[in-house]
Amino acid sequence: MNPSTLIGLFASLLLLAVLMMFCAQQPALLIDLPSLAIVLGGTFAATCISYPMAEVRRIGRLLVTVLRTERERALHDIDDLVSLARRWVDGDSRAVEKALAQVQNPFLCSGVQLLVDQVAEEDILEIMQWRIARLRAKEQAEAQMFRVMASYAPAFGMLGTLVGLVNMVFVLGDGDLGSVGRQMAMSLTTTLYGVLLANLLFKPVAVKLERRTERRVVLMNMILQGISMMARKRSPGLMRETLKTLVDHQQDELQEESARRIDPTLFAVWRKRP
Repeated sequence: MNPSTLIGLFASLLLLAVLMMFCAQQPALLIDLPSLAIVLGGTFAATCISYPMAEVRRIGRLLVTVLRTERERALHDIDDLVSLARRWVDGDSRAVEKALAQVQNPFLCSGVQLLVDQVAEEDILEIMQWRIARLRAKEQAEAQMFRVMASYAPAFGMLGTLVGLVNMVFVLGDGDLGSVGRQMAMSLTTTLYGVLLANLLFKPVAVKLERRTERRVVLMNMILQGISMMARKRSPGLMRETLKTLVDHQQDELQEESARRIDPTLFAVWRKRP
């Protein structure tokens, strides 16, 4: 499991435990299955209306993706590119094709295969750039779906609150203050569930998916640069150092962008680091 996701889940459960044990006089009042059903059911229904069913079915797979630890493949792909470049500089196309069978990255394989098939460099770059743009658009749409769900959950929490208030007004005429208090507590529970689901599940998953996409695009752009250098038959040693520098530089840009989004003050301090 992804370590940061595991820590986040543990911290979330700890927060809920503290909330129930120390902040509520009766912890059982915070557990209300009908309220949870209103928030989850309403959010799911609104998501189904907003998106095609083919995209809604991917929600479970995307949650598993967030939980799964992904291996850092940048250095491995650089080694594969350098190894293929050495054979390509020697003019041994058959050796390149045999080595491709051992390469695990399909994006790298397809680019080098186009080069072996003597496709023009400009056409190869155009095809690969189109694939990068398509992947970015697809995965950004998936992350956006969770952001939309994060906006729906509090709204349906308010819906449950309104239903509870209607029930409270109904029993208000009986003069039973205990019943009024229980109805009020239950009506506010749905708002609590909506806020928790939006900020502890849907929004964090969206951010995690966006960061995953950014890392994948960095890797694909690095491969794109490597294919371009192979087409020009640049030195494998120069290729290795160029690609490592490219990956490090783009990782710094990603960290800089994250710091800017989180806090402009922290971003200014981060820029002054040695």
